Amino acid sequence: MAATTTPLPVTGRRPEHAPFVAADVGGTHVRIGLVHGCDPVEVLHYRKYACADFPGLAEIIAAFLATLPGADAIHRGVIACAGHALEDGSLLSVNLPWPVAPGRIRAQLGFDDFRLVNDFEAVAHAVAAADAHSLLRLSGPEQAPPGPTLVVGPGTGLGAAVRIPGRNGATVLATEAGQASLTVSTELEIAVLQAFLREHRHVSIEHALSGPGLVRLHLALAQVRGTTPAHGTPDAITAAALSGDDALARDTLELFCGLLGSAVGDMALLYGAHGGVYLAGGILPRIRDFLAHSSFVQRFLDKGPMCEVLLRIPVTLVEHGQLGVIGAASWYLGQDQNDNE
Repeated sequence: MAATTTPLPVTGRRPEHAPFVAADVGGTHVRIGLVHGCDPVEVLHYRKYACADFPGLAEIIAAFLATLPGADAIHRGVIACAGHALEDGSLLSVNLPWPVAPGRIRAQLGFDDFRLVNDFEAVAHAVAAADAHSLLRLSGPEQAPPGPTLVVGPGTGLGAAVRIPGRNGATVLATEAGQASLTVSTELEIAVLQAFLREHRHVSIEHALSGPGLVRLHLALAQVRGTTPAHGTPDAITAAALSGDDALARDTLELFCGLLGSAVGDMALLYGAHGGVYLAGGILPRIRDFLAHSSFVQRFLDKGPMCEVLLRIPVTLVEHGQLGVIGAASWYLGQDQNDNE
């Protein structure tokens, strides 16, 4: 899938303003763009690739470059990717089909510079542009007072980052919130957690609240009810739930939304997200109407006396789309500026 917006204007640019590659790397897809080399960020060319179709990230970037005129003039890049950066510069990620080592990728591509940022840290850098991609406000007022904002979303895993405004620009904190322990409240959720615990000593939030997590919830719920599930993929479960033809699938998606509301409410309190919560990720836009009528908001607010605090926090569903690419590019340009000071 490709969406080319304008011709590639390489000639005549100063090197520091030359276009560069920015990519948002998920466990299933890589969204990649050629980006204008100065602020504000402008995506000149954009494509989406399936991770499983390539032996590595360098090959995906090379395939993208092969679609561009004047690609020999591109020597810089940045990727936004989920995982934990190690001391050697490589990335530890449980959701990618291949390793990510920025130094090795830079050498393979012949780039002068190639950097790595956490994927939801990148989305948080783009959150100022999120209103243009807003799909639905789920809870809270239209406007919130200035304060930290939380960006969170389920995809192949569950990512979260916090954007903290400041006098000299915003600071973005990447988190490993998806690896925190899953908490449950209802008898059904307790039974499902017990089913998880029979196979895992630690049940993380993303073990349930992600694409693969939706499948795990479906299997565990079937086990609790003593029945056999008819669907084995997130897309199939979602489609069956939305059609109303499969009670188990619908109950699975409702369970998913309730657990998500509870987890996001906890994060909003933990991170003091008075400036708002943005929900992103590949799953939620597909279930926007179901989410709006689910127990998500009730569970988000169900924090005892803190309900009054949470009622004042806007919760908005946004289209992830190119936000990761734009955010990675924005982060990269900020690093460039810091390097030149």
